[in-house]
Amino acid sequence: MIMDQTISETFAAYHGDCVEVVKQLPSNSIDYIIFSPPFASLYTYSASERDMGNVKNEAEFAEHYRYLSTELYRVLKPGRLLSFHCMNLPTTKQTNGYIGISDFRGDLIRLHQSDGFIYHSEVCIWKDPVTAMQRTKALGLLHKQVKKDKAMVRQGIPDYLVTMRKPGVNPDPISGPFTYYVGDEDEEPMRDDNYSVNVWQRYASPVWFDVNPSRTLQKESAREHPDEKHICPLQLDVIDRALHLWTNPGDTVLSPFGGIGSEGYEAVKMGRKAVLAELKGSYYKQLVKNMQAAEIAAAAPQLFDLEAMVAA
Repeated sequence: MIMDQTISETFAAYHGDCVEVVKQLPSNSIDYIIFSPPFASLYTYSASERDMGNVKNEAEFAEHYRYLSTELYRVLKPGRLLSFHCMNLPTTKQTNGYIGISDFRGDLIRLHQSDGFIYHSEVCIWKDPVTAMQRTKALGLLHKQVKKDKAMVRQGIPDYLVTMRKPGVNPDPISGPFTYYVGDEDEEPMRDDNYSVNVWQRYASPVWFDVNPSRTLQKESAREHPDEKHICPLQLDVIDRALHLWTNPGDTVLSPFGGIGSEGYEAVKMGRKAVLAELKGSYYKQLVKNMQAAEIAAAAPQLFDLEAMVAA
């Protein structure tokens, strides 16, 4: 059931179940798909039975997610790409019976392969283990555990951007040199005759160290309850870089887990069109505000500081 929708010349936003929204899209109509799915049962975003984060375990999540992944394959154009942002999941004694790590990234890859996708590429996105330790208090990251028993310490858990490809010939090649760089401004490659090559060498790295983790859309106004602790928008640098790599101006970009609109926001700013679905009402309201702000910025970028406007 779609509860609400907002449609303009550059975006279509739907308040409803992403599976039902994507089912209504024509086959082979989407140029690129990018999203950050719920991390199985690690975080619960709402009490809705349609919320894929509101599950008992990863097996139940996979059962629900397969309904969506099949539809994503159908709507994507041949030869085009789908990227999902994820991390492997820490396990706990209380939930899993042991302390360790679950291969959530691999599970998602295999789910999409079972739908017909080709495993195309992936990049590891560096995260500060000290920040993770302070936020999660994970046993394996605590220095006191080093002094107690190093057999239980581990490295931090990074993010991944995994990209899958639909078989077939891409009808609209994505071609041309890189004329700008997306990432930490202090890390921009030297501007010389080899600038496009220099940018590509950064993008082609299997580990991205130059993503600004704090560059995200503002999220506080999307909070529905004081105790809602997890709203974690995908970093805009990651989205920008993926769009820079794998889309053409005018392409249609789909984000089935729209959240507060990060993927669509960057797509519209960069001259693409966006289709977004979001189940949670408070997120959807903020998503629409952010998308409307992106439209203004795309129309007159010299007049607006978009991030300051959204934050206000």
